[in-house]
Amino acid sequence: MITDINQLDLTKTYTYADYLLWRFDERVELIKGKILKMSPAPSRRHQGISTQLHGLLWMTIKNIKCNLYAAPFDVRLPISEDLNISKKYKKKAKKLADGKILTVVQPDLTIVCDPEKLDDRGCIGAPDLVIEILSPGNKQIELSDKFEIYQEAGIKEYWIVEPVDEFVIVYTLSKGKYIGSKPYTAQNFIESDVVAGLKLSVAEIFTE
Repeated sequence: MITDINQLDLTKTYTYADYLLWRFDERVELIKGKILKMSPAPSRRHQGISTQLHGLLWMTIKNIKCNLYAAPFDVRLPISEDLNISKKYKKKAKKLADGKILTVVQPDLTIVCDPEKLDDRGCIGAPDLVIEILSPGNKQIELSDKFEIYQEAGIKEYWIVEPVDEFVIVYTLSKGKYIGSKPYTAQNFIESDVVAGLKLSVAEIFTE
């Protein structure tokens, strides 16, 4: 059991099995086996937007067969050479041993419509929709590293929320690649292509 993050070698490759043994205060994610330290506690603005979004999403989610989770919530993405995500991804992912899972992320908000991907430890396999709210310390991570990870894992829809300039960009998976939307601003509504009936006013997202 690891109780201090300084006991870890940040150049080493770790698995979800290792991750389960960590008992330190710092929040981390695993990106293809590499430790990613998460930003300090989110700003009040970040938390306000997350709370507002959660409430707006819940108004839709409660009426359909999907589940909504806010961070911290572990999403295990079994990305490996022996896992073909285009063929029976769910069943293979469920059988993959903890020691073979190299990516564990905690999106700000996660929607999962397939209950078979859920267990007591979180989600295993691609959620239907994830949302990341940018902050000064995580912009590069969200815009580059996680974009590639979410695309490779087959997450159907990925929203990036920009709190400063108050816009949202929606990426929708098409033939294995993300197609980005125009920036949605206060005058717009966002309608999900993945979660039936999900339509939000952008202005409401940024109203605290």
